[in-house]
Amino acid sequence: MSGERLSLLIIGGYGTFGGRLARLLGDEPRLRLLIAGRSLEKADDFLADLRSPKDGSEGLGSTNLGATLQAVAFDRDGDLTEQLTRLQPDLVIDASGPFQSFGEDPYKVVRACIGLDIDYADLADSTGFVAAIGGLDAEARAKGVFALSGLSSLPALSFAALDVMAPQFARIDAVAAGIAPSPHVKIGRNVVRAIASYAGKKVPRLSDGQVSSGHGLIEAMRVTVAPPGAVPLKSRKFLLVDAPDLALLPARVDGLQSSFTGVGTEPQPLQRLLGLFARLVRLGLLPSLTPFSRLMQRASHAFAWGEHRGGMFVRASGIDTAGKRLTTGWHLIAEGDDGPFIPVIAAEVLVRRLLAGERSAPGARPAAGELRLADFEAAFRRFKIITGIRRECEAEAQPLYRQILGSAFDRLPPAISAIHAGGARTASGRARIERGRGFLARAVARLIGFPAASEDVPVTVRFAAKGDTEIWTRTFGDKSFRSILAEGKGRDRHLLAEVFGPFRVLLALVPEGERLRLVVRGWRFCGIPLPLFLAPGGETYEEERDGRFHFYVEIGGRVTGLVVRYRGWLVVE
Repeated sequence: MSGERLSLLIIGGYGTFGGRLARLLGDEPRLRLLIAGRSLEKADDFLADLRSPKDGSEGLGSTNLGATLQAVAFDRDGDLTEQLTRLQPDLVIDASGPFQSFGEDPYKVVRACIGLDIDYADLADSTGFVAAIGGLDAEARAKGVFALSGLSSLPALSFAALDVMAPQFARIDAVAAGIAPSPHVKIGRNVVRAIASYAGKKVPRLSDGQVSSGHGLIEAMRVTVAPPGAVPLKSRKFLLVDAPDLALLPARVDGLQSSFTGVGTEPQPLQRLLGLFARLVRLGLLPSLTPFSRLMQRASHAFAWGEHRGGMFVRASGIDTAGKRLTTGWHLIAEGDDGPFIPVIAAEVLVRRLLAGERSAPGARPAAGELRLADFEAAFRRFKIITGIRRECEAEAQPLYRQILGSAFDRLPPAISAIHAGGARTASGRARIERGRGFLARAVARLIGFPAASEDVPVTVRFAAKGDTEIWTRTFGDKSFRSILAEGKGRDRHLLAEVFGPFRVLLALVPEGERLRLVVRGWRFCGIPLPLFLAPGGETYEEERDGRFHFYVEIGGRVTGLVVRYRGWLVVE
């Protein structure tokens, strides 16, 4: 510490990741932030923007600035000892890159820091760079400083999530992790260059317990990122990327048989095209995609289609402590512009721990397992980020809604959880029904069998369980209609699938306070996917009011207008 302040030098401090880290730490009065890069002018411009963010810019951390901010020039290819001695940082965080292309002496900054008794950390995502930093461990220990590499989503956050799930297992056979960035995030050039460098080339990973060679951006796995109680991301394929986890997992997990790290980008057709070019590299028809990195970056910016949401998952499979097959998955979803801050939160956590007097042990090592998941989740609270763990155990039969909601089911009010307790049951009450008046609305209502309009009508719902489905028979007065409910499969996983005649509607279950909202995420007609913007919509929710279950269901669309709206209450008999 320099007096009462921690002096922090951020190399690449005005870049994509360094700039976000500065924004997160800008409110901390105990910090002296040195924003460093080759261009002093760019560093000055960044600080001017940080102090006065424009409307619509990333302003998080730019208000109530308490840190002492200084723009400095720093050349990693210059006299490092002279520069570091002059700037006198207590901690250096390298947020530049790409770490894959640091040349013949990749650790010169690390060694310079160790030689001057300065703590060091970086946001490296290069497998070789992160895994080999342990070669400097003896030097760092002798000096009493730490040098931590890989303070990013992979491996710092992924290993923190794995550490929370691991106690459920007697044996872990497979670990997979992946990142799904929002399509509206402007991906930096260094990130694109890093991915292009190994596209189509061999990526060492575990398969059947042996180190084998996958191929970057070619091997794939499909995952639906779905924290319990959140609207899931669209199901997507994650393409294999070369991340530090692949090298670090075998040493952390005894007997591990399989490992995978991937990226799942939207729009998926653009990702498939990238995978096609990776195959050309594998076949030797192209030497590398690195010369196309600028074009790849431009394409990702030009085709920014889809929801402005991103996510991440970490999945472990094996045998639980009771001897049963078990798969658990930690899931994260970030809304809007909050997702891009996730890769720098590990570095923020490290700095705030230092300010609190909690210092990492001396030595040089990868940051895998260095931080706790609770530390990350505390930092997530300022963002629109939701996380959670899903557990899938062999022969673990569960009621349909609990199966879909996972641990979020326990947050439901008692009246709602009683309705969805599973098994054969009957509930009765009263309802009010409204019907649409348009020709198409009447035709759809007649096709499905919706009841006629009524101000007050007795209603009975009979629930019958059949295998992994539930059959709901709703009777309004003397008119009945039936729907079949099940958890979606494949691309529709973690969604409630409800079948009305030829229509199949896919719904996300989202607890919000005393309500359970049902959000339409897709639909089919006779098995044919239809555009989401034409899907039957409207406000639909269940809630507990005065200790009783209430429902509100509205079904309509852009073409049909209102088809039916019914609301009322039920009591389980």
